[in-house]
Amino acid sequence: MGYSLRALLVLTAGIAFTDSSVHGLPSSSYVLHETRTPTGTGHVNSHRQWKRGSRLDPHAIIPLRIGLAQSNIHLGYQKLMEVSDPSSETFGKHLSQDEVHDLFAPAHETFDAVHSWLLESGVNASDIRQYENKGWLAIDLPVSHVEDLFQTQYHEHEREGELKIGCDQYYVPRHLSEHIDYIVPGVKLSPPVVKRSLERRGDTSSRGYRKGWRPKQMPPDLLSLTKKPPTTPKLPADLQDCARNFTAVCYRALYQIPETSHPVAGHEPAVYESGDTFAQGDLDAYFHKYAPWIANGTHPKILSVDGGEAPVAPDSEFNTGESDIDIDIIQTLVWPQTMVLYQVDDRLYTTANNYSGFLNHFLDALDGSYCHSTAFGITGDSPGIDPPYPDNRPGGYDGKALCGAYKPNKVISISYGEGEIDVPKNYFERQCNEWLKLGLQGSTVLVSSGDFGVAMPPESDSATGCISGSGQNQTIYNPGNPVSCPYLTSVGATQLEPGTTVLDAEGAMQTNLGPGAELFASGGGFSNYFPAPEYQKATLSKYFAKHDPGHPYYVANANASNIGENGGIYNRAGRGIPDISANGANFRAFNNGTEGHWFGTSLAAPLWASIITLINQERARIGKGSVGFINPVLYANTDALTDIKQGSNPNCGTSGFTAVEGWDPVTGLGTPKYPSLLKLWLELP
Repeated sequence: MGYSLRALLVLTAGIAFTDSSVHGLPSSSYVLHETRTPTGTGHVNSHRQWKRGSRLDPHAIIPLRIGLAQSNIHLGYQKLMEVSDPSSETFGKHLSQDEVHDLFAPAHETFDAVHSWLLESGVNASDIRQYENKGWLAIDLPVSHVEDLFQTQYHEHEREGELKIGCDQYYVPRHLSEHIDYIVPGVKLSPPVVKRSLERRGDTSSRGYRKGWRPKQMPPDLLSLTKKPPTTPKLPADLQDCARNFTAVCYRALYQIPETSHPVAGHEPAVYESGDTFAQGDLDAYFHKYAPWIANGTHPKILSVDGGEAPVAPDSEFNTGESDIDIDIIQTLVWPQTMVLYQVDDRLYTTANNYSGFLNHFLDALDGSYCHSTAFGITGDSPGIDPPYPDNRPGGYDGKALCGAYKPNKVISISYGEGEIDVPKNYFERQCNEWLKLGLQGSTVLVSSGDFGVAMPPESDSATGCISGSGQNQTIYNPGNPVSCPYLTSVGATQLEPGTTVLDAEGAMQTNLGPGAELFASGGGFSNYFPAPEYQKATLSKYFAKHDPGHPYYVANANASNIGENGGIYNRAGRGIPDISANGANFRAFNNGTEGHWFGTSLAAPLWASIITLINQERARIGKGSVGFINPVLYANTDALTDIKQGSNPNCGTSGFTAVEGWDPVTGLGTPKYPSLLKLWLELP
């Protein structure tokens, strides 16, 4: 007999199951599948730790999602290199979306094994749903049934008035361990749910809680202290003061970007936004002053994902600068090529509210990856639920979550992130494989590396943004997510040093922007979750041989459970961040109707998105495809970049890393030389 959705889980005061009995020892036919550090002993300050509370009511219904192990995922890197490595005979021969789905779809025996197990447990076949990308099974079940299936217990977990549900570990039948990837909710806690007896946070604005490397403005009192460069007759008037007032003309001069663009249908670059929204008035003010050939009213094609809305009024709390600046940079440099904006999530369920898994809805909308409308959470129409979609709260998006609604763009810029440690390793690995699949289809995904040196923003994972562990207190470097995924291109930031011009060498972005951003510096370091990919190993080996940073280190184990071991503060064997960089300092832009000076790696990612778009246009004009995943080409052709050799990214009580000759974990391989990059890619198949 099927389970009625009318009984969907309602976490109201008093409904939690208070029986303190524990689940018996798992059957000998079961094996431990996933576990995490118990709440209360983690890496963050005690006031930010999740505290495990009462058991859930055994009769409450939760939407269980079982991730099926995908086929050929171990071949993913090889397949990506076959289309991305310039030495490969199949370079540039990207796969279609259907070919990618078929390549990685779970084997028939995987589906059959897990499906049969559910039927044997008493679940109706008609109640089991398989999602379009074939990677998930979904079934709404009572807590007691799920606990029996996985030999576990579900508890409430609470932190600062916020409530989630999940388990500390779970088991699966031995014969299914190779067929099940992971389950949600499980070790990965659900999004926040709300008891009727609790109140929501008072401030849910994007200013308080938005994920990402929100670009910062320089306070006027600090700007007055900056050094003006001497006037040089070698430069026109609009290039005399780029170190203090960086504009589109400065980008073009510094990186030799052409003034002309040749629009090609299907090559519109895209930006991802969530929790921040552009204002048309700000765009118009920027175009009027710095790109008068672009008409007022020009804006991207807006593709809404799960209730995302744009634009807003200039004085809106959701207009914090990110979207304005991303659009300013890309639209100015690729015009008259149009561009696309993915505005993701409704106002009640954006990253402004600090939900984890913030990129999943975006991936769902592109190609069905992670395509389940109740990702990581509680759903239903019962009062008191804080659901994903449909979101029936006033002002929420009440439609179904989008699934495969949009074709992936050839270039995507993302300036958002969180810490790797904010999600379990298995969850992040699965999401990282989705970026790999976009690369296989010929998409270039550029992600800003962060703005607080070797840490996350203060108060994100701890008071300093640094990690604690193995006896250390907020001294361990904190790499980012999704930027540490090796199938993305990570972008750091540079700056023209005070008193210099576009004729001089840049250094790593590092400046004091006031309280909370005293060490506003290009994000970089080494992943704790992902080892160095093959395309990067030789470069990292050379870096450590010639420029060892001198800090104590550890080598992260397979579960990343030994972070900080032996007093180490970074993972010596991790994927290096960033890959490349570009100017991210003193950019002139309008926000809330006021012009200011903006800083951040958030500026560098859209700059690179513009450059790759221009290159794709030129390749298309001679009958060639998009460049796709660019890292292997860049690491094999470093002379197409300008090496950055000065600056650093301190934090966590240390000097961080230093920009040196060759690749470094501050500015990567360096900044673009557009003519060299264009020549390189035009010569490739």
